[in-house]
Amino acid sequence: MAIAPMTESTQCLTFGLDKEVFAIDIARVREVLEYTTLTKVPRMPDYVRGVINLRGSVVPVFDLRLKFGLPMIEKTISTCIIITEVNVGENSAILGAMVDSVQEVLEIGADKIEPAPHVGTHIRIDFIKGMGKHKDNFIIILNTDNVFSEDELTVEQDTTRILHRVPQIRRRNAGD
Repeated sequence: MAIAPMTESTQCLTFGLDKEVFAIDIARVREVLEYTTLTKVPRMPDYVRGVINLRGSVVPVFDLRLKFGLPMIEKTISTCIIITEVNVGENSAILGAMVDSVQEVLEIGADKIEPAPHVGTHIRIDFIKGMGKHKDNFIIILNTDNVFSEDELTVEQDTTRILHRVPQIRRRNAGD
C-alpha cells in the first residue's frame, strides 16, 4: 500500500516511547492526564491495560509500548495518558493512549514530512502517517485511525456497554 506524501504542515503533540519520539495530530487530542489507577477488564488483550472513569464516561486505555511490541516498563512520574478521538468508518471513539512521557506541541511543515520507510521500524507501516524532521531528529507521526483497529474499538464499545450496566445489575441484585 503506497502512502501519499503529506501536503500540509501538521501541528502535533509529541511523546516518547522507549527512545523514540512519536506524534499525533493535535486535532485528535482531547486532553493529557497524569497516569492514574486503571480498572482491569478481564479477557482483554495485554495492550488494553484497563479503563478509567473520565467525567462519568468509561474510557479504555491502550499501552502503546505493548501495542508496538516494546517491553513493558514500570510507571514513572512522566507516564501519561493521552485522551484521543479515533475514527473507524462512520464511528468515532474516545480512548486513552498510555505513553512514557509527553513532550511538546510542534508545527511540522509539509516540506519536513516524508513517507514512512518500508523497513527499519518496529511498528506496522500502516500505523505511520509520515516521518517528520525536527532539528536533527525524526519524529514518527502516527495514523491513529490505523493504530486502533475496528475490532479493538468494537471490543471497547462492548466493554463500555457492559460496564455502564454494572450499577444497574448490582441494584437489581440488591433487591433480590
